[in-house]
Amino acid sequence: MTINVGGTYFLGVGSICRIAVAAAMLCAPLLASGCTSTSNANSSAPTALAEGPKDTGSYPNLNIRPQVAAKQLSKEETAAKLGELKAEQQAQLAKGGGAKPAPNTAALNTLARTHGGDTLKQIEGKCDPALDPNCN
Repeated sequence: MTINVGGTYFLGVGSICRIAVAAAMLCAPLLASGCTSTSNANSSAPTALAEGPKDTGSYPNLNIRPQVAAKQLSKEETAAKLGELKAEQQAQLAKGGGAKPAPNTAALNTLARTHGGDTLKQIEGKCDPALDPNCN
């Protein structure tokens, strides 16, 4: 009887192997899912990067500044564009797109107090004919 007493406190080789196999079975799908990807690298990469490097026969000169994609706006052009936007904003405000009048807060508070109960009555089948004309 005293021979098996230590078996409950110390792990044997067999139980260590069973634990390792169980851990591997549980973790394998998680590890494999981290390595897969559903996006296509070719569809999202720019054409120049997808084609790869090209041999031009010379080294690039890093002292020459690269060409910019678009001309930068000057301060005068920026002020003119901002003025146009403000004029458009004022025109929209003049058409009635400005601030709305303040809502009737008393009516909204009354609606907030009664709306929940009225809706529950309709849902539960205890509808009020004044609220729902289709109520029987």
